This record gives sequence, structure tokens and C-alpha cells, in this order.
Amino acid sequence: MSRHTGDTEARQPLLVGAHLDTSELDSDEGEVIFERRVSNAAHGADGVTPRRLTYEEAVEETGFGLFHWLLLVVCGWANASDAVEILCVSFLLPTARCDLKLSSSDMGLLTASIFLGMMVGGYMWGYLADQRGRRKVLVVSLTVNGLFGGLASFAPWFWLFLLLRFISGIGVGGSIPVIFSYFSEFMPRLKRGAMISALATFWMAGNILAAGLAWLVIPSTRAHFSLNGQDFQSWRLFVVLCSVPSITSALLFKLLMPESPKFLMEAGREKEAIQVFRLMFKLNMTGKEKTFPDFGLKTSSKQRGKLEETRISGSCRERIASILKKGLRPIKQMFRSPLKSRSIALLIIFYCISFGYYGLWMWFPELFARVEDGGSPCANVSRPSPNHNQSCYPVKTAVYMEGFVIAVSNLPGNIFTILIMDSTGGKMLLSCSLLVSSLSVFFIYVVQTKAQSLVLSCIFSGVSVIAWNALDVVGTELFPTQLRSSALGFFTGVGRVAAIMGNVVFGKLVDTNCAVPVLLVSALLLTGGLVALLLPQTKQTELT
Repeated sequence: MSRHTGDTEARQPLLVGAHLDTSELDSDEGEVIFERRVSNAAHGADGVTPRRLTYEEAVEETGFGLFHWLLLVVCGWANASDAVEILCVSFLLPTARCDLKLSSSDMGLLTASIFLGMMVGGYMWGYLADQRGRRKVLVVSLTVNGLFGGLASFAPWFWLFLLLRFISGIGVGGSIPVIFSYFSEFMPRLKRGAMISALATFWMAGNILAAGLAWLVIPSTRAHFSLNGQDFQSWRLFVVLCSVPSITSALLFKLLMPESPKFLMEAGREKEAIQVFRLMFKLNMTGKEKTFPDFGLKTSSKQRGKLEETRISGSCRERIASILKKGLRPIKQMFRSPLKSRSIALLIIFYCISFGYYGLWMWFPELFARVEDGGSPCANVSRPSPNHNQSCYPVKTAVYMEGFVIAVSNLPGNIFTILIMDSTGGKMLLSCSLLVSSLSVFFIYVVQTKAQSLVLSCIFSGVSVIAWNALDVVGTELFPTQLRSSALGFFTGVGRVAAIMGNVVFGKLVDTNCAVPVLLVSALLLTGGLVALLLPQTKQTELT
């Protein structure tokens, strides 16, 4: 996509099809010709003033079609790559704990490390996306995610593996909130809920991909070899493969995708926004005899001024102080009226669902490994698994088969969300699914057999994904463009704090009393479901 800048262009509304030739300015006649052409350009080819469209109107003009489906595939692959990178740790725990000599507390720290990185990266990348553009941030954050995630496979020591997973988490923290802001800003209002739900289903695809790779690679003896004297177990190859989706996703954004037109309009870059709308129209109207209509854009000069304020000069200390001040400004705006009540409610919801989902989900493979001979997870965890190699090898494939089954159980919930999101709205789906998730977790504690535990784990997986999909839609629609990525980044960071706490709590208590973390998860999901009722209804609302 070509980029054009200039003070003259910034002051004038862009009019598609207006081409001015200044070569005739050397004479009075030339000046008259130039003035006439300026006048004609300002009023359209037929002398009629072109329409000036809002963002929503311009998106409607481009139609809906091929561009949006290609966008769904590219953004969906990025979402799936984040899921793979996060969930791969849970699948390698049953075997990596032997090679890295991990205690249960160490495993809790390892699963928490990527969430700590996501907490650090979430708000930072979200703020940069609101200031510098969505696409640039996605390319960099996905690259950081894949690069350091792959390097972790070569770490011979636990502390180094932990550090590299943390840095990988910083990248994940950027791509998750920004991808939904970026995607939503291309969508027509009436299609937005269903399409964001469709994007969220790619998390399930990443989950299935991670579980399938684990089932295929980790138990394989052929994936075991020596490298420079280091024993390269199959789980290390699994970690390398899990980094590939993030790297390929970064390349797709770099080579194929344009910047968000909503961001460009808010930044006062009308000409670039028009070029994006032209691209959308061209792909959506493929095979149809339609020409791109002439129109101008209604942009916010107030917001353009705010963005220009970020380019300041001064001493190094003054610049750092100014950057920190501006970085905290979105948080202050989020917790002022009229956004205060929804921000507080979302903060509680993100904490509850993240503690519950990631605290329990990341431990599913390890819990099922401990009850391989039967019983329920909480009936047998009082017998801590030994950290000897004999307990890890040969690898028991049933653990990964069960993980794959639980991952596939997301499918009904995703289909259900896509079908009814636009008619029901995210608020009710979010509340109801959290309440049902709470009930299913409670029964995981109560049941007495491994088969019953697996069934309830599948129910928890299928219902909780509805809550995440609804939260993705609601969170995107509750905040204006200049705050959207920052807000999602902030709340994602809050969720990462909760995920860290959930994993640490499970790590500390899973060997002694697993009833405490399981029942705590149930209580928090119940709380989140009730608080969701306080959110405003956002069904088919316009983006501001």
C-alpha cells in the first residue's frame, strides 16, 4: 500500500479521482486553469460536491465480501498462533518436568511466566497501537512471540527456559488485544458481532493444533535425538513447531495487510484511509461491474491534534516524563465518566475469567496424567507425582488424546456463538456462559471417576469459550477508537495477573489440597457472570 504525506494533503479533504496538474502556473491563463481545476476537483467531476462520509458509512460503501474473508483468515491465523504459544506449555509439562527437574511449584512458575510477559506487553503494545498504528505493532509483537518461543526449545536450564518464555509472552501480550481492535475496524456494523465471534473461534483452532501436535510429536521416539551433546527430547521439537504459526503470521501482516482505516482517519491521514477503502472495494466487488464512488471523509481534527502532541522535543528527562504521562492518560480516561462503570465491571470480569480459565486449563494435562489409573483429579493429587525419568518415559499417549478431545469440545460453543451473537448480544451470552462454567467446575470437584472428569472438562471447555467470544465482542464495542487497543491491552494485562495467580495457586496446592483452587475457580466464575449483568448492551452498536 502506498503512503502519501504532506501538509497540503492534511489540510484538504481527499477527493478520489481529483488529479491536479500544476505545470501551467507560469502564466495568468495557467493560474485560471489551475483555479478552475481545483474548483472542479472540490466539487467532483460533474461540479457536484462529493459526499463526505463517516467511517461507518465509508465501510458500508466498500461492501462485504472477499476482502473480509481474507482478513478473517489472516487475523484468525494470528489468533490461533497466540493460542498455540500459550497452551503449548501445558502439554509439555508431563514430560519436560523430568528433563528440567521441575517441582510442582516450578511448573506453576513456568505456566505463569508467559502470562507475566503478556501482562507487561499488553498495555505497552496496546498504547503503541493507538498511537502508531495497529499493523506495525502486530508485525513486531508476533515476531517477538515466535522468535523467543522457538529459542526456548534450546534452553538447557530451567531459569533460561523460564526467561525466554517470559519474553515470548511479551509478544503474545501485544497481538491478542490489538488483533481484535484491528479486525473490528474493517467490519460493517451489522456483521461485526458475528465476524468477531468467527475470529475468536480460531483460538479453538490453535488449541486443537497445539493438542494435535502434542499428541503426534511428544510421544514419538523418532523425535528424540542428540544435538551438540544435549539430549534433545521430543517435547523440545514440539516447542519449535509451536513457534512457526507466529512467525508466518507476522510475515502475512507485513506483506499483505493494510493499516486500519479507522486508525488512519483518526490520525488525519485521509488519503491513506481512502486507499484502504479502495482496496476493500476492489476485492469485495471482484466480478461485479462497479466503480469506486467519489467521496470525502469526515475526520476528527481534535483527535489529529492529540496525535500531533505526541511528537515533542526537549531534554531526555522531559521526553521520558512526557511519554510516561501520555502512556497513563488512556487509563485515566477509562476510569472517568462516562466510561468508569463499564471499566470497573470489565476489570472484575477479566480477572475472574482469566483466573478461572487459565488457572484450571493449563493444569488439565498434568491432572489427567496423575489420574491415569482412574479416579478423579482431586481424589489422587494428594499423591504428588515423582520427578524421576521413569515416571515420564515412555510417554503415555492417553494424556494428549484427552487434551485433544477437550480442545475439540470448543467447537459447539464457537458455532453457537457465531449463530446467535448478533441477535442476542454479547452481554447476555457472557453472563450466562460464565454462570454455567462455574457450575461445571464445581462438579469437576464432586465427581469420582476419570470418565466423569473428562466429560465435565469438555463441558467447561465448550461453555467457557462462549464467554471468551462474547467478551471479545463486548470489549471491542465498549470503547472509542483512540482508547480501544489501550483499554483491551490494560484489561488483558489484568487478566494476566489473574492467570499468574491462578497458576501459582494451583502449583502450590495441587499436591496437598486441590479442592481449594477448584472451588475458588468456581466462585470467581460465578462472580464474573453476575457482574457481566451490569455492562451496557452493545448489540450492533456503531464504533466511535
